[in-house]
Amino acid sequence: MSHHPIDHVPIGKLPELGVVPRRMHAWTIRRDRHGVPAKAFEKELVDVPEPGPGEVLVHVMAAGVNYNGIWAASGTPVSVLDIHRNDFHIAGSDASGIVWKTGPGVTRWKVGDEVVLHCNVTCGECAACNGADPMACDEQRIWGYETPYGSFAQFALVQSQQVLPKPEALTWEVAASYGLVCFTAYRMLVHRANVRPGEDVLIWGASGGLGCFAVQITKLLGANAIAVVSSKEKGELAMKMGAAGVIDRNDFPGLAYHPTEGREQAKTRLEMTKRFGRAIWDVLGRKKSPDVVFEHVGQETFPASVFLAGRMGRIVICGATTGYQLTFDVRHLWMRQKMIVGSHFAHAGECEQANTLIHRGKLQPVLTELFDYDSIPEAHQTMIDNRHTGTLACLVGAPRAGLRTLEEVRAATSAEPRYAPAPMPTWAAAQTPYR
Repeated sequence: MSHHPIDHVPIGKLPELGVVPRRMHAWTIRRDRHGVPAKAFEKELVDVPEPGPGEVLVHVMAAGVNYNGIWAASGTPVSVLDIHRNDFHIAGSDASGIVWKTGPGVTRWKVGDEVVLHCNVTCGECAACNGADPMACDEQRIWGYETPYGSFAQFALVQSQQVLPKPEALTWEVAASYGLVCFTAYRMLVHRANVRPGEDVLIWGASGGLGCFAVQITKLLGANAIAVVSSKEKGELAMKMGAAGVIDRNDFPGLAYHPTEGREQAKTRLEMTKRFGRAIWDVLGRKKSPDVVFEHVGQETFPASVFLAGRMGRIVICGATTGYQLTFDVRHLWMRQKMIVGSHFAHAGECEQANTLIHRGKLQPVLTELFDYDSIPEAHQTMIDNRHTGTLACLVGAPRAGLRTLEEVRAATSAEPRYAPAPMPTWAAAQTPYR
């Protein structure tokens, strides 16, 4: 006989606070469905995981969309099911929600707390976790990618150290949208590249999730953000966030590196890279190369990044969405004494520091499109197609947009809701439709 008082509840409905159903609705990925999001993601009812020592079960109100959900769906470069060896995978590395149950030993959080989550999982016991840098932990994993229970489900299982207080001013959907990209950009610029006041930072993809926060953090540090975008509209968004200037990469055909390029293509690429460098001078108003290049595009842009960085400059990289095999002329690296700096998400301390900046309004989330629970695969396809700016989020437990608290969610599920939807506080003013 089950000890659970109920089997499951519909999406958009809440059981009594602290009552955990036996099963939950989730979008799962299984090995035989790897491919595009529409094929890979499938709705299922699965058992709700039980929080163990030091763990917390969170009722997910909304979830953020990130590129690792696309990798999980496609099964590339490896299947996540080979990493955590569960029968299924629930993607999603960003969430806002309500603490619903705590495991043994958890004292910092209690049932009913309104929270956001960061996605760094560590052992908590090694020397790296205790006094050094938890990102050096041998057991370090990204929650929702290298672990089976992510945010595209009614309940999320996390370590208690992953939990952060939700900014009260933000709706559930906005609060779910910023964690991975904001905290990643924060570590990259503040603690890995060590950006200093007055420096110049070249930011690829400056209107996307990572880029939006990179521009804001660069300005907050007293440095100049040179925003690389792909349209006039995206450039306008970057300028609103505080960029010193904008460069449209479409003005430089042939700039991207492709492994199959021939001699003439390589010659064109070098010419375009030099033209791009002069465009940077135009933005800065002087002949100066960037002190830091903010990289996450990878194969297509990395040769240009190494070339364009100034003497003693730093290229800081956290990903490679266009390919992992990077080719570049190493003479530009050693002869001008540049550095390539790897960076991977952020540890709990850095996440808390960056989250405090969100609480204080020093950094602003840039949610531009919201999807409902049934459209989670479509949200990932939108990201694949690069049809977005800023960040994307999906409602999960919240019955509609504009809600901020557990009380408002309760009221919205009653027969006569007492709260009207509130506008999303985003740079784009939610101009794109809610789907």
